[in-house]
Amino acid sequence: MLPPFSFAQWLLMVLAATGIGISKSGLPGISLLHVVIFAQLFPGLQSTGVILPMLIVGDVGAVLLFRRHARWEHVLRTLPPALIGVAIGWGLMRTFPGAQWNPVIGGIVLGLAMLQLGRNWKPDLFATVPHTHAFAWTIGLVAGVVTMIANAAGPVMALYLLAVALPKVEFVGTAAWFFLLINVLKVPFSAQLGLINPATLGLNAVLVPAIVAGLFLGRLLVARLPQRWFDTFVLAFAILAAFRLLTQRPATPRPPDVRPVSVRNNIMPCRSV
Repeated sequence: MLPPFSFAQWLLMVLAATGIGISKSGLPGISLLHVVIFAQLFPGLQSTGVILPMLIVGDVGAVLLFRRHARWEHVLRTLPPALIGVAIGWGLMRTFPGAQWNPVIGGIVLGLAMLQLGRNWKPDLFATVPHTHAFAWTIGLVAGVVTMIANAAGPVMALYLLAVALPKVEFVGTAAWFFLLINVLKVPFSAQLGLINPATLGLNAVLVPAIVAGLFLGRLLVARLPQRWFDTFVLAFAILAAFRLLTQRPATPRPPDVRPVSVRNNIMPCRSV
């Protein structure tokens, strides 16, 4: 049974679900939209379990739309370290369930964005770095940790794919396969933490139509945006995401009459907005 949501909260969740679809098939840099909205509606780590099945729905849709355009060498270079990162993130969630990781993630994304800005200014600057195994492993490891603890690896992988200069359709197709694989592999870890349960899955099912609508809207955007504008938007959204993570305030504490619940409990009533 779903918790009671207000009309405004439903609108926010529909907006976030549509953003998931757009980020999966069009502009991955806007992926922070759903992270921020669900983090405000659900307490602590609970939001990661609410979002994960919806991300997988978006990943499946993006793979169906762009499956022929993936560059598998980039998927295979980043996926193994990402799996290690997921395990590290799971360990951090178990050890520090109440930690605030957003400033750390924001700093990482901002650093990568500044590196890309430097390369745009001087194309020969670190020209060979994005194509090294060390860079791919570093990005994969960071993406794995970040996606596990906050479902916020979109800007990280976006900056990697931008750095290796993939055309926009190959960019989206490669990201689609990478995140489908990594998000499916995250399910046992989230389930073990009690973050996915029948109540969260019920909410996910209600929001699937909004995700599908976002997928087609994102595909339309990709088709219409010139490559230069696509690259500019990806970088701009990544920088905005970094500053949003760096400046995001901790969630407002619960009212005293609401019983605290551990990460293993069922879905929590959402916060007021």
